[in-house]
Formats: sequence, structure tokens, C-alpha cells
Amino acid sequence: MPRSGAPPLLAALLLAFSAAAAAKGAAPAAGTDFIRKSCRETQYPSVCVQSLSSYGADGNSPPRSPQELARAALSVSADRAKSASAYVRRLVGPGLGGSAGGAKKGSGSSPARDCVENMADSVGHLRDAAKELGGNMGRAGTPAFRWHLSNVQTWCSAALTDENTCLDGLSRGVDARTRAAIRSKVVDVVQVTSNALALVNRVGSGH
Repeated sequence: MPRSGAPPLLAALLLAFSAAAAAKGAAPAAGTDFIRKSCRETQYPSVCVQSLSSYGADGNSPPRSPQELARAALSVSADRAKSASAYVRRLVGPGLGGSAGGAKKGSGSSPARDCVENMADSVGHLRDAAKELGGNMGRAGTPAFRWHLSNVQTWCSAALTDENTCLDGLSRGVDARTRAAIRSKVVDVVQVTSNALALVNRVGSGH
């Protein structure tokens, strides 16, 4: 009795599914390799890889260009700065953390309140930078592109300054336990923001 044609057909289908799965897995692998190579030029490469490793997961397209990667890094920094700000608010209590009814920076306010406000400013700068980088910046190398990129660099640098100002202020008027808890959160934000700025600078360097 002649064999059925089903087994060869089944084999062909399995081969097709295997090829599709392999191609699907190759894209995230290539994206991860690109992230690793790019992160080598940052100040905190292991933090850089870890913070960006989720991009490309769950079927999402991973960053494939310096500009896409820098924008992803800015978004990560903004999210972490927001989380750190909320953490400090909870830690020091509503009497110190809120903007409503509180003293402004430099007017006798506490270092903890100043830190909350600095981190809030940082979030705004990072979001502005990510939005600018994701907009229509024009063709690379043109005056318009350089102008937009300069804005991104300025906002990212301002965010880094805000974060470091928060850390500097904690050296006075904050008990050791609270200071250590806040520092652990803010230092993480400083590191990812520093990395984001390094990746932004790569956008304009011809990489």
C-alpha cells in the first residue's frame, strides 16, 4: 500500500514554523547585541544593558539605531526619576514632599522637599528630551537636526544636574537612615541619566 502524503506535508509545515521562529528570535538577539555594543561607551555599561534589556521583548521591535536607543534610554530615565520622586515623597511624608503649601527651593525649605522638587524637574526635562528626540528632527547633519539634538542634550544635562543637586542637598539636615534610603534610589537615576546622555551624544557623533 503506498504511503500517505501527510508525513512529508507535516515535515514541510514543521520546517516552515521552525524557520519563522528562528527569524523571530534573531531580531531580539540582534537588538540585544546592538544594545550591548552601544552601552560599552557609557559610564555604567552593565546598568545600561540591564535598564534597556526589556526593549525588544514581548514581540516589540528593539531599538535599531542610535537615535531610537537614546530615546529609549531617556524614557527609562524619566520613569525611574518619577519613581524615585514618588518614593521620596512617601518616605518623608506629605508635610515635606508636596508642592502645595510648601516652601520653594532656596527659601528655607528642607533638603528632602528640595530633592522631591529637583526630581520632579528632572522628570520634566527627560520627558521633553525624549519627545524632542522622537519628533521630526530633520535629516542628520543638517542645522535643524543639530539644533534639535542640542535641545535634547541641554534637557538631559539639566536633568542630571537636578539629580546631583538632590544628592548634594542630602548632606545637610537629613538623618543618616533617610539619607541612605533616598541616595540608593537617586544614584540609580543618576546612573541611567548619565548613560542616556552618553547615548544621546552618540546620535550626533556619526555612529
